[in-house]
Amino acid sequence: MKDLLGQTRRPQINSRSELDACGRPGLPDVIRCARRKHARAIISSFLRNSGIHQARLSIAMMFLLFALSSSASAATLPSGFVETTVASGIASPTAMAIAPDGRIFVCSQSGALRVIKNGVLLATPFVTLSVDSVGERGLLGVAFDPHFTLNHYIYLYYTVPGTPAHNRVIRFTANGDVVVPGSGRVILELNSLSTATNHNGGALHFGPEDNLYVAVGDNAKGSNSQNLSNLFGKILRITSDGTIPSDNPFVQSTTARHEIWALGLRNPFTFAFRGTTNFIYINDVGQSTWEEIDLGQAGANYGWPATEGPTTNPAYKSPIYYYGHSDGCAITGGAFYSPVHPISRRPMSVNIFSAITAQALFEY
Repeated sequence: MKDLLGQTRRPQINSRSELDACGRPGLPDVIRCARRKHARAIISSFLRNSGIHQARLSIAMMFLLFALSSSASAATLPSGFVETTVASGIASPTAMAIAPDGRIFVCSQSGALRVIKNGVLLATPFVTLSVDSVGERGLLGVAFDPHFTLNHYIYLYYTVPGTPAHNRVIRFTANGDVVVPGSGRVILELNSLSTATNHNGGALHFGPEDNLYVAVGDNAKGSNSQNLSNLFGKILRITSDGTIPSDNPFVQSTTARHEIWALGLRNPFTFAFRGTTNFIYINDVGQSTWEEIDLGQAGANYGWPATEGPTTNPAYKSPIYYYGHSDGCAITGGAFYSPVHPISRRPMSVNIFSAITAQALFEY
């Protein structure tokens, strides 16, 4: 961050690695606590920088789920940030994605996918699903197909009501600001849920190779994360039509689920790719001691429930960034901004990763 702000900013945090001058994996130190409970509005944050090559490429914009609580005090922004309300009136927003044309699609936990267009929250949802929204269940993830401008596909992750309930990835086709009726196609059915309503994960993102990555929580049972016969506590990787990529790490196994790409996670509620690179950063909500950011790797085991935070056990992959619960916050989001050099027009090596945390948003 000293390259961006002209001074080193160190929150009370433990860092295993940072981005080096060549842009290799790591994280700078922008981490703040929202200390709020229920997300109700969307904000944009802008980081103004005057120190990168003395050029005016200095505004980093990150759209964040802004958590509000009637009893919590307002968050203190880092120097250089401002907040601007983009839209309000969305009940319990859980995730969002920005369409190629700039529209913002926001998941409401209760099942409506809302659209913000030209700065206005549209009255008619894109689609409204019947969901189980008890606890941490509901409509939890949204992603646009890499070829959205051609096929108009939108992918959603949500909890299907039932006895038992289960989570599902479904694909819809857009017709402007609303769904094409009857276009829903189930891409992936996850395992039946227990009576526990927490640790569902839900994040969806397409990787640079056009495969869909899906974050799934452990359904509040740690042993699920090490069990390769189910999809809980994992990062999954599938194609855009739900089939299995031939290079998935367990595709030759006769006992493991072939969708599994990485395992040993507790509740990876969010994750992010660094620009168009293969580097994926997974935000895993901790339990007793540590919140962590893990560098995604095919076949990696992040150790939950045997370990949390840094470990010396060679069987497990340690987080590249972690912080303790003395901060009182659970990790709930992150985003990257990769500016372009004003002269060469090439992506610069400096990247910004912002891990936004909210106290008690999810159970420890």
